[in-house]
Amino acid sequence: MFITRHTHVVDAVLADKLWQLYDVAYQGLSEQAVTREMLYRSEFDETIADPTNRLWVLWDDNMPIGMSLVATEIGSTRYLSRAYFEHHYPDHMRRGAVHYIMWLVVHPAHVAKGAIIRLAKEGLALEASEGALLVFDSPEMNQPGLTGGFAEMMARLAKSVGGDAPVHHLETQHYFAVDFADVSNADATRPLEMPRSARR
Repeated sequence: MFITRHTHVVDAVLADKLWQLYDVAYQGLSEQAVTREMLYRSEFDETIADPTNRLWVLWDDNMPIGMSLVATEIGSTRYLSRAYFEHHYPDHMRRGAVHYIMWLVVHPAHVAKGAIIRLAKEGLALEASEGALLVFDSPEMNQPGLTGGFAEMMARLAKSVGGDAPVHHLETQHYFAVDFADVSNADATRPLEMPRSARR
């Protein structure tokens, strides 16, 4: 096994191989996570072609079995607020050192074989050497609470490459739905308290 690093993937054959890995790694997640975790193919191609993104690929012979992508320009990701990081992490923003893990995927056949650790360590070593603030998110299925889960794994990996770097919890977002087709089962005895931002 070996790892390659890419910053501007436009080769159609390579893009197809990477897409096949990405697609199989996300199978099943669409039914378990309320958010759309997986990019459309056109978004995927655009992302791997962006020269500001760092793409790490773990290979087994000529087949990609793991892949991570780190965005170094968070404004181009459409997922993170520049204003938030400019306010809370101004030094990192001035240095251009707020980066975002857009995905870290491993082929299901290689998950238990240490592929994710090998892949993550390679990318994290560069982030640590640059003193980056490396932002990541995780659906509830991989992070059911504030402790354990993907965050714990990232803390351990970060410690192995860059010392005792703390992992900060930035925000938790909850999704709710009003089911107008099921009004007979609604619990009308205890109304939800509206958040301050929604009150008038």
